[in-house]
Amino acid sequence: MKRLLLILIFFNSCETLKKDKYVIRKVKNKTTASLKVKQNSDFIKLNGNNAIPFLFDYGKKNKENKVRLHTEYGDIDILLFTNTNIHRSNFIFLTKKKYFDGTIFHRVVPNFIIQGGNSDNSKILLKRSQIGRYLIPPDTRKGNKHHRGVISMPSSERDNPHKLASPFEFFIVQQKPGAYHLDKNYTAFGKVIKGMDVVDKINREPTDSRETPHKNIYITALVIE
Repeated sequence: MKRLLLILIFFNSCETLKKDKYVIRKVKNKTTASLKVKQNSDFIKLNGNNAIPFLFDYGKKNKENKVRLHTEYGDIDILLFTNTNIHRSNFIFLTKKKYFDGTIFHRVVPNFIIQGGNSDNSKILLKRSQIGRYLIPPDTRKGNKHHRGVISMPSSERDNPHKLASPFEFFIVQQKPGAYHLDKNYTAFGKVIKGMDVVDKINREPTDSRETPHKNIYITALVIE
């Protein structure tokens, strides 16, 4: 009888230990999951309703205004204007999210512009999907002109009478002395401060009938200040 009692006590002890280990493991996994949620709590998928409030708040916390675009031809350093804050904030946000990395200069119009930020690559399309679908209203009343070297944002290809901008793309004016007919419809939100020779090299790339360069000119973007 004593032997049977000892066996029962030992069995119950083992079961309790197993349960304790399960509880500890469960609590540990829950804590790990909570940490992951907390770490990602600053991310919000953007849409037409929340994008502008998000970018307004993001701009107050992220005041950087210099970005470097690295290409095989060299670097293009850009100073973003502070008086077009939503556009500046959007460009900094996408740069920090590494969106531009792996995109290309997909449109080149000789003696006019080079346009970047797009790609048919599935990884880039996935990045867009994860960040969200939204447009940015133009901000053309700040007096910024489309001088040579200015960076601006193209309109969305969707039905768009108000010239809402596609937030994932940009173009740099290569035309001399500028492309001032764009001033009323597009938002100039920065300018090249170093690397216009690189812009000129890209603008000389041969293109097809759709103004697409024959070779892919890849971009890597980095916030430098």
